[in-house]
Amino acid sequence: MLLLQFSTSHYCRKARLALGYKQIDYEVQNLNPGIHAFKLKPLTGLTTVPVLLPQLTDQPSAIGDSTEIFKFLEAYQPSPPLFLPDTQQQNEAWMLEDWLDESLGTATRFVYYDFRAGKGKHIDPSISSQLVIQVVRRQYGINKAAVYLAAERLKRGLEVLRCRWGERAYLVGDYLSVADLAAAALLSPLALIPQYRQDYPWLFERIVQIHQICGEQLPPGLREDKV
Repeated sequence: MLLLQFSTSHYCRKARLALGYKQIDYEVQNLNPGIHAFKLKPLTGLTTVPVLLPQLTDQPSAIGDSTEIFKFLEAYQPSPPLFLPDTQQQNEAWMLEDWLDESLGTATRFVYYDFRAGKGKHIDPSISSQLVIQVVRRQYGINKAAVYLAAERLKRGLEVLRCRWGERAYLVGDYLSVADLAAAALLSPLALIPQYRQDYPWLFERIVQIHQICGEQLPPGLREDKV
């Protein structure tokens, strides 16, 4: 299987966690932001990553969107299961996964790229890196007011997750689910922001645990640290 991705995308990390959890061999192809659309749109009708190319007989030629990749992988290789055996709990996991995708994942993007353009510029001050950051900021309308709202959304959302993860091993039920993978991937960019590392140590402990379960390399900010 081949995963088309941006190497820094937390949505692509989400797909890699699922592939790792399923113990499926795959390769990655890193695309260049901007011109990536010319490759992706003919494949899926979309211009977003990740896109999975199964490269298998009697399987779809391309699957776009991390949620759809979850569904494909579960159907293709049911064991180890990523879906919960209880239907009601699985519906709850999908609800959380969607909330993380559409709300907290987006808020993380705003806060992260604002940090990388300001206090975190030292992480990679190269012209190419800063150019990509500015392109992303313009593309998504990342400005001071939007970042403030995103930070407030993260604050509320992280409190919800703290209550859930503080009481149990997993966000829903007694097994790893799509909700856990989404949270571990979509909040991972916050590991590079010192204030979040200081305020939410429990979050990064869970992110490390889930990456270890899935056999995925830890995200930047956690690779050399033990949290």
